[in-house]
Amino acid sequence: MLDHFIWGQVGRISPEAPVPVVDFERESFIPGGAANVARNLTALDLPTELFGVVGRDHPAAQLRRLLTEQKIGCAGLQVQAGRATSVKTRIVAHQQQVVRLDRESRTELDANNTRRLLGALEPAVAGAAAVIVGDYGKGAITQPLLDEIKQLCHRHGVWLSLDPKPVHQLNLKGLSLVTPNRKEAFELANLPDETRAANPLADRNLMLVVNRLLKELKPVILLVTLGELGMLLCRADQKPFHIPTQAKEVFDVSGAGDTVIASFTLAIAGGASPVEAAIFSNHAAGIVVGKVGTAVATAEELLASFKGR
Repeated sequence: MLDHFIWGQVGRISPEAPVPVVDFERESFIPGGAANVARNLTALDLPTELFGVVGRDHPAAQLRRLLTEQKIGCAGLQVQAGRATSVKTRIVAHQQQVVRLDRESRTELDANNTRRLLGALEPAVAGAAAVIVGDYGKGAITQPLLDEIKQLCHRHGVWLSLDPKPVHQLNLKGLSLVTPNRKEAFELANLPDETRAANPLADRNLMLVVNRLLKELKPVILLVTLGELGMLLCRADQKPFHIPTQAKEVFDVSGAGDTVIASFTLAIAGGASPVEAAIFSNHAAGIVVGKVGTAVATAEELLASFKGR
């Protein structure tokens, strides 16, 4: 996925319709989606390989160039004829997103392209510390693909993290880490979100959702991100652990979920305990939401964040 940002200023309303007129200043392109997860890892000097599907088009070439510049291995990107590489164009004025335009394909990966992707992934899994699957609802993550990835990771004893997209109704049982936000957690549990409490541990419906997901999906860890309320670390037979947010100011939540799953998985792979990994990822998320646009947290920023506690 390629994130395209158009930056400008608004000084008037269009005489043609009640919409702001943005005076163009500059534009930028940043790897997004699963590529942004990879960016968050290489920003912390972790060797990272990206696997996925792109089209045979200019955005794909642009994405490969950006990935190479940021030292992200992209040999595992498979070209699917007739598919458009996902591009999200955001127009930003005065540090506020005005509108977003999506150009993408949502066609499910067919059997042939699934085999090609797995063929590229399989030799890499054996030497990996962890695998992260980002489901962005673009058709790349299918049940056959996910089932094969699960088997590969279990066979080699590799940690498997997944950021879910509930609209897919995938079987998510047997994962190491699942990282839904609050909305996604309620959708996964098929329950209405009718309560809200300042203390998540006192939120009756949220606790019901957590217990249902732990029972039905049986992940090693369920990490529910709660926006301004931080995150909830949940494990079977243990009381959920609430980590308050570290964000001082929130300018843009774009890609914050990518930062959470990347930094948590990195910490776990490095030997951190689940609580330590959750605190680490919470600091990383607090840094990126304080920036405008798709962003990453650097080692220097994380050290400063911990020193400022």
